[in-house]
Amino acid sequence: MKPYTHPIKTQTRVVGVDVAKATVVIHDTAQARSITVANTIDALRAALAVFASDDLLICEVTGGHELATLQAALDLGLPAHRADPARVKSFIRSHGGIAKTDDIDARWLARYGQERDQTLARWQPRVADRDALAGLVRHRRDLVDQRTQSRNRRGAPAVGVIAPFLDEEINFFDQQIAKLDRTIAEIMDRTQTLADDQIKLRSLVGVGPVVAWSLLAFLPELGSLGRRQIASLAGLAPHPHQSGQTVKGTRTRGGRAELRPILFMAALSAMRSDPDTKAFADRLACQGKPKRLILNAIARKLVVRANALLRPQVQLT
Repeated sequence: MKPYTHPIKTQTRVVGVDVAKATVVIHDTAQARSITVANTIDALRAALAVFASDDLLICEVTGGHELATLQAALDLGLPAHRADPARVKSFIRSHGGIAKTDDIDARWLARYGQERDQTLARWQPRVADRDALAGLVRHRRDLVDQRTQSRNRRGAPAVGVIAPFLDEEINFFDQQIAKLDRTIAEIMDRTQTLADDQIKLRSLVGVGPVVAWSLLAFLPELGSLGRRQIASLAGLAPHPHQSGQTVKGTRTRGGRAELRPILFMAALSAMRSDPDTKAFADRLACQGKPKRLILNAIARKLVVRANALLRPQVQLT
């Protein structure tokens, strides 16, 4: 099935862009035509200039290759949305789409934008320091995971002759993590917005520096969305799980998976050190709720509170 076998009635003019490393295919819904141009900022500005008055440009996340397209749209004043590939794929399947070429993908992206225009967040360029922060925090997490593996092997009964090598590995990871911590702290200090937001986040019980860094790096939408939206982005919102007459309650899924382990640790810390949080956890435990659900509920509360703190014009008391 092609994207326009059954055209939809809409006044929304959308440009669908399928991005590859070297080229992009641009589909114009107004004239139902597609063009292919080089994936360079100059070529994209020239090609998209005729669409500057359109309502929306939409492309998928493609490992950074889409950034030139988004920047060109921003330069031209053309609103843009960077779509989640999984959501677009589900949308195409829901319409029975099977065939796949660059042109067809651009057409499907355009139709996705037309049908969901009102619900799609507009892309905004990230602060350079926030991108740097995300890269550093992600690398720090990887090193911490590797250090944990080395420590576990070092503590095994049959470690034998590899013990000195593991000690060297652990020492190396310690040094690298300490260096990353210093670099992250420098970024936080030199960027006033990040520094102010970190202070606000650290006021929450259970939120230490690593949790604050992770929230700022991986959840930049904090302070700009509603509580349900932000909980869903963090992967902490409950979703119904029902089929026919079978009801299996709700479960959390999706969202930013890299945040959940960090937020669960923050929830554990809050549960141990904050009497109100502990009382909340005890109430859920008395209701027979499993420990993972309790941690999820506390983590969700933390994210919702963090979101409220970072809203514009909200003052700490």
